[in-house]
Amino acid sequence: MNSKKKISATLRFCARLICSILPFCAYAEDHPNIILMMADDLGYGDTGFNGNQIIKTPHLDQMAKDGVKLTHFYAGGPVCSPTRGTFLTGRHYFRYGIWSANVGHLPKQEITLARILNSKGYMTGHFGKWHLGTLSKTHSTKGPRRKPAENFAPPWERDYDRSFVVESSVSTWDPGSDKNPFYDDGVPMAGSDESLLGGAARVVVDRAIPFMEKAVKNDIPFLAVVWFNAPHQPTKAGPNYLAMYEGHDEAAHYYGCITELDEQVGRIRKCLEDWGVADNTLLCFCSDNGPEGKAPEGKKAGVTAGLRGRKRSLYDGGVRVPALAVWSGKIEAGSVVDTPCSTLDYFPMVANLTSFQMPDDRPIDGQDLMPILTGQIKKRDNAIPFRSRSNATLVIDRYKLVLPAGELYNLTQDWSEENDIASDNWERVQNMSRELMSYLESMQKSHAGDDYNDPSFKPLDEWTELKTNQNK
Repeated sequence: MNSKKKISATLRFCARLICSILPFCAYAEDHPNIILMMADDLGYGDTGFNGNQIIKTPHLDQMAKDGVKLTHFYAGGPVCSPTRGTFLTGRHYFRYGIWSANVGHLPKQEITLARILNSKGYMTGHFGKWHLGTLSKTHSTKGPRRKPAENFAPPWERDYDRSFVVESSVSTWDPGSDKNPFYDDGVPMAGSDESLLGGAARVVVDRAIPFMEKAVKNDIPFLAVVWFNAPHQPTKAGPNYLAMYEGHDEAAHYYGCITELDEQVGRIRKCLEDWGVADNTLLCFCSDNGPEGKAPEGKKAGVTAGLRGRKRSLYDGGVRVPALAVWSGKIEAGSVVDTPCSTLDYFPMVANLTSFQMPDDRPIDGQDLMPILTGQIKKRDNAIPFRSRSNATLVIDRYKLVLPAGELYNLTQDWSEENDIASDNWERVQNMSRELMSYLESMQKSHAGDDYNDPSFKPLDEWTELKTNQNK
């Protein structure tokens, strides 16, 4: 272990030692357990709590009854990797070169949820999909064009104490693979390992639960990031789940893997109850983007509940996703929030919950989500920016600007973004355009390394070289 790692490990040990001798009630108030779950390619309309009449999601539906449903929640981007970057950093993915899926990696200079919580004495674990860099310096499931040595950025080198991860998507049933292996604390598992048989969500939660239980038994707060593979392709459901959806042909695989995921959400919640820590645990759920495919059919049966567009689109069908949060005694049961929110907001929420002070003034694009979840505020302060290839959008309150088309939509009155009101709101279009351009200029400076105070940092790509690799 080098000196830098020794110092980091010592600091974490001291933080946990201090935590262990503080009065538990006072400590628990400021250091809740945090579980952040995310589905993969789950459409806005793919859950019972958002009105789906076919897919069985009883545990997520109960979570909505026990907490808050967010009807206007955005994934950070229209595809996987960009959203995952926003989730962990609170910063737009263009600030650190994750233009799209399988492009770039999470730089070590980024301050992440795991880093801030490690500094506060938390045990930190990441389970499921990673998709923020390669997990081997010599191999990538995407082949040599992924530049595995250059983009090596595994969670065990990004401040996680425990990790069980896969580089990119695996089958939602029997997910073991030698080409795209799970890495258990950095060690690749054989695809034939019997513990990898069955539902992919169960395989992941099988590793997450012992991690959480160990933390609880040792009175140490924990962060568990659980990123499910369902319902991303390859989409496959097991026999029992297919039987639930007999008569739905190939779509039964899509529906079944979502139900398998839902069962594992329920399993996590039951464990929290059994351990007696449910009241001191913040539990969040969302999706990373809209549903795959040009239309809902076959194994790509995801729906958007009438939102325009699907995965890869910056219209709301591509980026508005199902989302929930539960924290007994803090978040009102059965509440509904229609304020715009984003995966960008997880980082500032967690930082404020644990009184973390940023060491520099790098831009944070999200805002603290907790006052919105608890109903303290109804209107968002920060705009929500998006960019994908040559397209960019900005959401401010109920309005959404789309560039370069120059479209403006009132999202409260126009769910499907069909009525462009730009011509009647030219001043608003101009103001929002200037704000969006300011965001993009700031992102360009970040990508050049201005935020890091690290002369060794070199951007992997030129700003204008926007990668569009969509092979996920």
